[in-house]
Amino acid sequence: MSIKDVFQSKKAELRPLSLYQRFEYVVVLILTGLIAIVVVAAVWNLTLKILLGLVLSDSLDPSDYTAFQAVFGMIFTVIIALEFKKSLLVVAERRENVVQVRSVMVIALLAICRKVIILDLAATDALHVMALAAAIFALGVVYWLIDDRGHQSANPADGSLLS
Repeated sequence: MSIKDVFQSKKAELRPLSLYQRFEYVVVLILTGLIAIVVVAAVWNLTLKILLGLVLSDSLDPSDYTAFQAVFGMIFTVIIALEFKKSLLVVAERRENVVQVRSVMVIALLAICRKVIILDLAATDALHVMALAAAIFALGVVYWLIDDRGHQSANPADGSLLS
């Protein structure tokens, strides 16, 4: 398929949309491109830090948990950006009109899990840890409720649909 054909098919898809829907589509495409650039830069930076900072400098010590915390924190940052990009692509493909709450909950859970992984427990007070645990629990409950509702509305066999 040539580039001209791709543009023609996209133009045909956008024709029935309102002006605001076209604007939203363009903004989502721009954001998707920017996030892709951020992901590539983050992966490049992660690769350099792992290869140059840990492997080539012989500082890859399995007992040094701070190095692993930093690496896993960077990995989670890339995963969060990829999940955010995926949720925008769903909007761009017009499968949904708005960013889904489920995607926002997954991104929030990933961000808090990243925070827990990079957290220095020796320098953190108990109240801070309890607050993070409460946030993880609350987000987990909301995600479960959203996911449970989605399964019930998708499978009306039991007759207990939520509206």
